[in-house]
Amino acid sequence: MNEHSRQMLRVVYALLLIGLLTGGLTALVGAVIAHLNAPEAGEPERSHYRFQYRTFWIGLLYYLIAGVTTLALIGWLLLVIIVIWWLVRCVRGLRDVGRDRPPANLTTWGF
Repeated sequence: MNEHSRQMLRVVYALLLIGLLTGGLTALVGAVIAHLNAPEAGEPERSHYRFQYRTFWIGLLYYLIAGVTTLALIGWLLLVIIVIWWLVRCVRGLRDVGRDRPPANLTTWGF
């Protein structure tokens, strides 16, 4: 993995993390970048891009479910769990970028 690829992956992970503070706007930008770069990327970059856009889309689904269930009060707990899930996935992805390896558990919906 060259330094330019590593930097682009770090930027997308940073956009995903900042998305927690911007209501998801920067996370959406990061997901678009990941979708656009994935087809022409080599390994392990392609795996990271896939992991990044899967984090966005799965996280969006989880947030929608939590939003609906806030009326039953369980949604508030789910929102906290989702933020932790999002943070763990991004931090682990960044760690794996630094080690020049693909993300672990690429297709999981969990951590």
